[in-house]
Amino acid sequence: MKKSVIFGALTVAGLAAGAAAAGTLDDVKARGKLNCGVTTGLVGFAAPDANGVWDGFDVAVCRAVAAAVLNDPTAVEFIPTTGKTRFTALASGEIDMLARNTTWTFSRDVDLKFDFIGVNYYDGQGFMVPKALGVSSAKDLDGATVCIQTGTTTELNLADFFRANNISYEPVPIETNAEGQQQYLAGACDTYTTDASGLAATRATFENPGDHVLLPEIISKEPLGPLVRHGDNEWGDVVRWTLNALIAAEELGVSSANIEEMAGNTTNPEVARLLGTEGTLGEMLGLDAGWAKAAIMAGGNYGEIFAKNIGEETPIGLARGLNAQWTDGGLLYTPPFR
Repeated sequence: MKKSVIFGALTVAGLAAGAAAAGTLDDVKARGKLNCGVTTGLVGFAAPDANGVWDGFDVAVCRAVAAAVLNDPTAVEFIPTTGKTRFTALASGEIDMLARNTTWTFSRDVDLKFDFIGVNYYDGQGFMVPKALGVSSAKDLDGATVCIQTGTTTELNLADFFRANNISYEPVPIETNAEGQQQYLAGACDTYTTDASGLAATRATFENPGDHVLLPEIISKEPLGPLVRHGDNEWGDVVRWTLNALIAAEELGVSSANIEEMAGNTTNPEVARLLGTEGTLGEMLGLDAGWAKAAIMAGGNYGEIFAKNIGEETPIGLARGLNAQWTDGGLLYTPPFR
């Protein structure tokens, strides 16, 4: 779903350097539209509805950036990418940012010349199996066939796990989540492995989701987040602080329901700076004073976006867990707005 192995690192890095030199913020403003790379379709994270309108947890980040820069959350062209095509699309300038369940790793940051601007979902690789298989642990999958996306480090995690536990498996290669779902439901593989959040999202689309279980093992760390090209720091700052604004808004009690009242009546100096009624944060970014307010109004604060798209009241049913605010025992913690 997310973790492409590095192909042609030097070529991608060269593309990135050339595209970054153009000045993405100016390009987006002149174009009047944000080109945002997303997955080919993962319900809850990024998928088009029956009318072709994209929605989801990652989509909300794209819309927030468009609102911050263009004051229009609908001014986004969503460009579907696979695990193999996403990095070339970003490096070449086809997309301005990638918001696609992509794991922050050393090599992607340093060798491929991308900047991860933060983490919007802390995840880990898991396994889904049919309940009828009678398996309660991934360690019981000796000899299993495994649906896995090709060209991804998910393959490496899988190999490490099976080797460490002295068990074997037979890979069933797939290109996209849709293909993986189809193959898994057709019985072509005993188990499907990818990020646990992706498995939950995939299972939620099944006709009988209760017939499938997520095994307890989480075999990797997968900090997922948006990324941009190296060398375009102004644009990186815009995307980074837009995500931070969504996270900070939840911590500070600013929501889509009360944002107008908070903007006019807050006595909290950080809220005033965040919402542009005090200070010059927008000017520092090359945006207007209401950039963060517009970003939050696009889809709500981080908590609202989570609850609407993937939270416990949705078919996907994900608990906040590590993705809770630091004040609630989670890992979400944004630098101060000052």
